[in-house]
Amino acid sequence: MREQLKGHLNNPWTLFFGVILLFWLKTYAVYQTEFQLGIKNVMQSFLLILNPISSLLLFFGLALFFKGRKRAWAILIIDFLLSFVLYANVVYYRFFNDFITLPTVLHSNDAGELKDSAFALMQVSDVFYFVDTLLILGLILFKVVKPQAPIQKKKIGLVFAAAAIFFTVNLGLAETDRPQLLTRSFDRTYLVKYLGQFNYQIFDAVTTIKSSSQSAFASSDDLTDVRNFVEANRTEPNPEYFGKAEGMNVVYISLESLQSFVIGKEIDGQEVTPFLNSLVEDQNTFYFDNIFHQVGQGKTSDAEFMMANSLYPLPSGSVAMEKARNTYQAQPAILEQKGYSTASLHGNGKTFWNRDELYKSFGIQKFFDASYYDMNEEDVHNYGLKDKPFFEQSMPYLESLEQPFHAKMLTLSNHHPFTMDEGDVDFPTPETDDSVVNGYFQTAKYMDESIEQFFNDLKESGLYDNTVIVMYGDHYGISNNHNSAMEEVMGKEMNPYENAQLQRVPLFITAPGVEGKQVHKYGGHMDIRDTVLHLLGVETDEFITFGSDLLSEDHREIVPFRNGDFVTPEVTSVNEQCYANPTGEKVDAEACEQAGKFAKESLELSDKVVYGDLLRFYEPEGFKPVNRDDYNYTVDQTKPFQENPEHEKEQK
Repeated sequence: MREQLKGHLNNPWTLFFGVILLFWLKTYAVYQTEFQLGIKNVMQSFLLILNPISSLLLFFGLALFFKGRKRAWAILIIDFLLSFVLYANVVYYRFFNDFITLPTVLHSNDAGELKDSAFALMQVSDVFYFVDTLLILGLILFKVVKPQAPIQKKKIGLVFAAAAIFFTVNLGLAETDRPQLLTRSFDRTYLVKYLGQFNYQIFDAVTTIKSSSQSAFASSDDLTDVRNFVEANRTEPNPEYFGKAEGMNVVYISLESLQSFVIGKEIDGQEVTPFLNSLVEDQNTFYFDNIFHQVGQGKTSDAEFMMANSLYPLPSGSVAMEKARNTYQAQPAILEQKGYSTASLHGNGKTFWNRDELYKSFGIQKFFDASYYDMNEEDVHNYGLKDKPFFEQSMPYLESLEQPFHAKMLTLSNHHPFTMDEGDVDFPTPETDDSVVNGYFQTAKYMDESIEQFFNDLKESGLYDNTVIVMYGDHYGISNNHNSAMEEVMGKEMNPYENAQLQRVPLFITAPGVEGKQVHKYGGHMDIRDTVLHLLGVETDEFITFGSDLLSEDHREIVPFRNGDFVTPEVTSVNEQCYANPTGEKVDAEACEQAGKFAKESLELSDKVVYGDLLRFYEPEGFKPVNRDDYNYTVDQTKPFQENPEHEKEQK
C-alpha cells in the first residue's frame, strides 16, 4: 500500500490536484467559520463553493513549469504564501471586520505598532491554516515525493484555460445575483463572497494600480461634475450660530474607538462616562446624538482626514498612506490664513499613519509627537502614551501656542485590545465571556477621567473661556465579531440593522459663552468641518466640501458609509437591504432609492477628487495653496514657527 501511495503521489498530476483539493477545503472552512459573508440564497452558497477554484488553478498552475524536485518545492512555496495571505485576512478580519488591501500591505510601517492587537487575535487552533503546508513539507523531506517528469506545455495551457473558464462562469453567475459587481465595489465583503478571497486580492491589486495612475491623467475639466454636485447640495449656515465663536481657539480631541452607546451607560449602577454625560446637559455644549463614523480602512487617520477636508476617505487603503502629498484645502490651512497658529499633539511617533507627511499638506505648523513627551514605561501602554499623562504633558505646549490657535489632540488608551495596567482605573466590567467587550468599558472610563482632567487643566490655565473644544469618536471599537457579548450588554439581538445603528459616535462641541443644546439631526464625520468653521465665522462657500453644517436649518440628513451603505432618519440601507427607522423592519427597496443615489454619487465624486488630486486645479478666492516645504517637523517644535523664507519671498 505504501508503494502504491508513493506511485500515486509521483504521478505528475496527483500532488498538484491533491494540494488544490486540500486548499479548497481549507478556504471553504474559513468562509464558514471566520468570515461573516451574509449568504442569503442558493446561488450565493454555490458561488462560495465555486469561487476558490479559478485562483487556485492559476497560482498552483505556475508550479507546473518546474520539473524534478523543484516542482514540489514550488508547490510548497505557493501553498505557504497563499496560506499566509488567507490567515493574515483571518486575523485582520477578527478585529477590523474587513479584508486586507494592497495599500495596507505596501504601507506596513504601522504593522509593528499594531502587533499587540494581532497577537491578541491569534489562537492556538490557527495552526490549522498551515497543516497542508506542513504535510507537503513532510512529503518532500521524507522523499515520499520523487523528482517529477516535465509536463507538456499544451497540458499546462489547459490548466490556465480551465482557470479562465471557471472564473468566467463564476463572474457570470455572480453578475446574475448582483449586477455591476466590479463597478460597484465599495464593499469588499461582496467581492470575497462572490469572487473568492484570492480573486478579490487580484482585483484589489489591479484597482490599486489603476487608482495610483489617475492623478497623472487628471485635468481641471474633471472638476466640473464635482463643483456642480457640491453647489447643488450646499446648505447655508444658521445665522443664529454663525460667528458665535469667532476669534476663539479650537481644540479637537479624537476620542479613540468611542461609540455612543457608552454615553449614559451604567455597569453595576456606575456610569461609564460620568464627565461626558455631564456635558450632554452643559449649557455651553452642543451634543449630537445621531452622528455616525464614516471611516474606511484608515480608521483614525480617515477620521482626521474628514475633520480637516470634508472629503470621504478612500474605498481601499487610507489617504494618509496613499495620497498624503496631494493638494488639500484643509481646515488648519484655512484657519492659518485667518491668523491662527496650528498644531497637532500625539503621544506616538510622528510617522504613524504617515502623519509627518500628511500634516504638511494640511498646513499644520507644529507637530508634537512622542519625542516631546516623557515616554517612561509606567506611562506607556499598547500604542503610546496613556491619556492622563498625555493631556497633562500637553498643557505647556498648548499654552505656548500663539493665540488664536487650532490644535488637534489624539487619545490612545481606549484602543483594542482594551487592556489597562493595574491601578489605572477601578471600574466593574459587564462580565461577559468576551474579554474585549469587558475591557472596553474600563478603558472608556479611563478616557472619561482623562477628559475631565484636561477640562480642569484648561480652566486652571485660563485657556478654557476662549477655547472651542470639539470631541468626536473616531471609529467603532467593538466590531460585529463580538455580537454575542454585545447582545448581553445591549439587551437585544445584534442583527445587521442594529450593527449599523451601533456605528453612532459621540460628538461634543463645547463653546464657552455660546448657548448650546442637544441636536438630534443625523450626520457624520463629513459634516463637522463646516459646522465648526461656521461657528468661527468662516465662510465655506468657496471650498469643495461634501459635508453639511449640522446646525443649519437645511442640514442634509443622509449619511453615506464608506462601503456604500447609508442611514437617514427614515431608513437604513445595509448590504442592499432597506430597513425602516426606528423599527428595523425590512421595507421595499424604493424607500432607499433616492438617498442611495445621493450616497453613491457623493462617494464617487469625492474619490475622483482624491485619486485625481483635483484640488491642485482649483484655488478658492482668498486662499493660498499650501506649500509643503514650509513645514518641518524635524526641527525643535517648541520654537516659534518660521515660514520658509524662499516661499515667503515667492508669495510677495
